[in-house]
Amino acid sequence: MEWTIQQLADSAGITSRTLRHYDEIGLLPPARVGHNGYRHYDTDSVSRLQRILLLRELGLSLPAIAEILDRVSDEDPADTEDAALQAHLRVLEAERARIDDRIRALRHTLDTRAGAEGSLRMMLEGFNDPYRDEVIARWGEEAFEASNQWWRAKSLRQQREWKRDLDDMIATWITTWKSGHAPDSAPAQSQAARHIAWFRATPGTPLADGDRERSIAMVTAMADMYADDERYAAAYGDPNCAAFVRDSLKEYIRRSL
Repeated sequence: MEWTIQQLADSAGITSRTLRHYDEIGLLPPARVGHNGYRHYDTDSVSRLQRILLLRELGLSLPAIAEILDRVSDEDPADTEDAALQAHLRVLEAERARIDDRIRALRHTLDTRAGAEGSLRMMLEGFNDPYRDEVIARWGEEAFEASNQWWRAKSLRQQREWKRDLDDMIATWITTWKSGHAPDSAPAQSQAARHIAWFRATPGTPLADGDRERSIAMVTAMADMYADDERYAAAYGDPNCAAFVRDSLKEYIRRSL
């Protein structure tokens, strides 16, 4: 029996994007790929996906899951036991990392209560990250971990400075749009270059890694999200301004990436 990527995704309660990502990193390749490029999965694929989802529920990272699945074999039980111990160790290390995150969050809260400028988002770091799964599905767990560690390593002052820079960049986009400039104009393209530099400064992004093909895909996806996703579009105050940002970034991709 065989199932399409959408059938498997729907049955497992995950997205087809997640399955494509699992294929790209070698964690769950399809049983075969048709001449039209469509992925097809068989019963062995389903069995492997079951184990992946179970290990994910235990809090293991995708690299750790791949290591365990590749090492487990009926011929060598010792490897199975070692893999299980390694998995348990990683769960404990992940829990320690979450505790460290909460300690930093509480320190931010104490700083804020003492009079320092703070924010609700900063004070809840480590307790909730609504974008974690979305980032991992789009760009992989390594990208999320690299950028997440970079952010959490910043002091409260550095996080506030980063937020002020972001607010200034968005304000400049709004001013450029209100001035009537076209997406391919010099002011719009100068602002797009600034936006690209902002992406490049974040570890874990394809731009930071110098991966041209994935950088183009990332900026294109982000540009579309600015206009299509209300969570992002709201930052620009007007849907037309968000569309202007999208078109300016795509024009920059065409010219410069």
